[in-house]
Amino acid sequence: MPNLSFWEKETFFKDIDYAIVGSGIVGLNAAITLKEKYPRRKVVIFERGILPIGASTRNAGFACFGSLTELIDDLTQQSEVEVLSLVEKRWRGLEKLRERCGDKALDYKPFGGMEIFREEEKAIHQDCVEKMPWFNDRIQKITNNPETYLKADNRLSQYRFSGVKNLILNQEEGQIHTGRMMQRLLQIAQDLGVLIFNGIEIKEVLEGQNSPLLITENNWEIPVGKVLIAVNGFAKKLLPDVQLVPARNQVIITNPIENLPFSGCFHYDCGYFYFRNVGKRVLLGGGRNLSKIAEETTTFGETELIQKALQKLLKEVILPSTPFEIEQKWSGILGVGDSKNPIIKKISDNVAVSVRLGGMGVAMGSLIGEEGANLF
Repeated sequence: MPNLSFWEKETFFKDIDYAIVGSGIVGLNAAITLKEKYPRRKVVIFERGILPIGASTRNAGFACFGSLTELIDDLTQQSEVEVLSLVEKRWRGLEKLRERCGDKALDYKPFGGMEIFREEEKAIHQDCVEKMPWFNDRIQKITNNPETYLKADNRLSQYRFSGVKNLILNQEEGQIHTGRMMQRLLQIAQDLGVLIFNGIEIKEVLEGQNSPLLITENNWEIPVGKVLIAVNGFAKKLLPDVQLVPARNQVIITNPIENLPFSGCFHYDCGYFYFRNVGKRVLLGGGRNLSKIAEETTTFGETELIQKALQKLLKEVILPSTPFEIEQKWSGILGVGDSKNPIIKKISDNVAVSVRLGGMGVAMGSLIGEEGANLF
């Protein structure tokens, strides 16, 4: 790769007030927030790929409000205040995303979300039913809905699942079109004058005497005023001490299926498996709990163990009497940690970080991006 020319330094990379590393949902919302706040300042996003392919364009398109088993499990690891605070962040983040982009652009569909329970999960389902009033009471303060979660066994016959004995409905869950979401956020940022440079990977952020210096993979040196690192699952490459591990999630999607008997979002096994309709197709993902250590990677790809588990769930439970073909497979890289709380903090006066969305980037990304931008 050639050195930067004088002309390039004097135009594209001169007088950058704010540099955002990563053009995913967090980075774009941070850039939009900064440009709205400081319209005359130069805001630049550096993205290593042609697209923001970490997780923002590779997720399942769930609003990610949170299944009941997931929240109950969270309470075993975090305090009530922390769990409900995260629920509120997801709710506020979704409101911000919908307000910023518009439901039409997002292809937002408020179908709700179902959690499925098989015969062997009877005790887990009963625990959910017993705790449902407690959660509904507290979450009402966030959603203004007195019955966010409801028993929904009456829908079992229409879905034609095999072996599923119980359903719990989350009325606040919804679907979005991930690609259209990102396309809209990119358009908003560009319309505001945010510059987005694709194909430039930042390998190091140095604290200069007066301001940070970005070092690219091809050893370009780019001085900037302030930096927000928003690369989520890839953050440890720039910040080795950040309390985060990458987590690969694998996803498959079927061919179109005529008379598909369900629409909406579905969770299984504390949210580790999830599926939904995309028109007439079924999208199914997850399963990293089957091989957590191996899936703590920033390498994209699929594994035989998880692919077999996904297809088995499709064949034996979701579409037991319907022939299907797998049309596409892909993977995305999340950022997770011992805590589900996102990391939003200053590393120094001029460098900050907004990462570790724990698989809830669609829900929280808009809010976490804004909060990161407001650190400066």
